[in-house]
Amino acid sequence: MSVAARSELNISEVVPFLRVTDMPASIDFYVRGLDAHIAVRWEPQGELRWCRLELGGSALMLQTLGPELRQRASANQLGLGVSLEFQCADAVALYHDLRSRGVEASEPFVGNGLWNTSVADPDGYVLEFASPTDIPEETRLSDLA
Repeated sequence: MSVAARSELNISEVVPFLRVTDMPASIDFYVRGLDAHIAVRWEPQGELRWCRLELGGSALMLQTLGPELRQRASANQLGLGVSLEFQCADAVALYHDLRSRGVEASEPFVGNGLWNTSVADPDGYVLEFASPTDIPEETRLSDLA
């Protein structure tokens, strides 16, 4: 069996794993703000230190930064250059839902044939939400009002 064939058989999904500085703030953002749910959790000594979050058909893992990484990284550096793209049925509806929950989502715009809106989590990780559209490129939601 070739290496490529073995890899195809053994990989079932990729789940982004984000290190966070403040687990309660991150849980509030993802669970209250984005309506994700905690599917699996690790709570040594009763403190949530790691979890798998699920949102629709997608998943993320969060883990509190350990002391060794906390010394090397500031909250402003963690999310630098990282963005996660979530494909969804209706990014504009999701934008309105996020705003109603108090989440600062960007104004939807059309790029690459997709409505796009984004949010940043407490550590600066950018979450982008996109859905297909036939509206002209570079159209902003406010252009349709």
